[in-house]
Amino acid sequence: MKTKFTLVFVLLVPFYGIIAQKPISVSEDSLKIGNSLLPGLSVTIPEADYEKTLKEWIKDLQGGTKSKVVTENNEMSIFGAKIKSVSPNPINVYSKLVGLDSMLQLYASFELKKDQYIERSADEAVFNQARIYLKNFSKAQYIALVKDQADAEEKKLRELQKELSSLENEKSRMQRSIQSNNSSIVSEKENISTQNNELVTVSTALTEQNALLSTMEAGPSQKEKSEQIKELEKRKKKAQNSIEASERKISKADSDIDRDTGDIPRNERMQEKVKEQIALQEAVYQRFADKLKTIRSY
Repeated sequence: MKTKFTLVFVLLVPFYGIIAQKPISVSEDSLKIGNSLLPGLSVTIPEADYEKTLKEWIKDLQGGTKSKVVTENNEMSIFGAKIKSVSPNPINVYSKLVGLDSMLQLYASFELKKDQYIERSADEAVFNQARIYLKNFSKAQYIALVKDQADAEEKKLRELQKELSSLENEKSRMQRSIQSNNSSIVSEKENISTQNNELVTVSTALTEQNALLSTMEAGPSQKEKSEQIKELEKRKKKAQNSIEASERKISKADSDIDRDTGDIPRNERMQEKVKEQIALQEAVYQRFADKLKTIRSY
């Protein structure tokens, strides 16, 4: 079987292409809903995808309630949202998600009662609860994003490690094959030697028996001698066939050894290339893992 080497070339993200973690900023702000300017807060969500984040925000607002988010002109509102970390009672939430260059900004206004909104000046403790709620939402989105990035880089690393293992196994297989073929050559050469000795013995016997047969008169003795000669001829043919079979096996073994001997250096060169890729990919993955760890500590 022809030896085949495959090498998985993964796109290694250069270090300069890895975006460093960005801070999450939560601040007191205002939100325009229709013609009204409502007091509220805003939070940055670094690197996040707009559609995914919007879906998660709506899901979060609708959690634990039958109320649905209503969207009009990108302005969202929900009445009777249950956000226990902000208020023990259902509240109304007005919000808007805006896409910036490398981040999103979420604006939210929380109405505790009619025309009573969460503001720092009204109740700083409740304001801080809303601030923490928005920060945790942003953090969760950022963590999910970077975790996906880290998982993707880890997958590339595992593929490279798997490829290296495959190359190592292939090299071991070829080395075992060379050893096995060398042993086979020794065994077949011994068989050829044994069969050559058999040919000498049988050929000598055939010469003698044919000479005797030529002097015998027709009868049972001549017939018996003829049968003996036939058995000797069978032995001779068997020895010749065995020699030819051994010669074919030796030829194939030599060919396999030549192939594997040539493939092993190529295999070793490919292993070195994969090891270099693994070292690079380990560094790339570690950068993402460190980034994820930093974001989780926010």
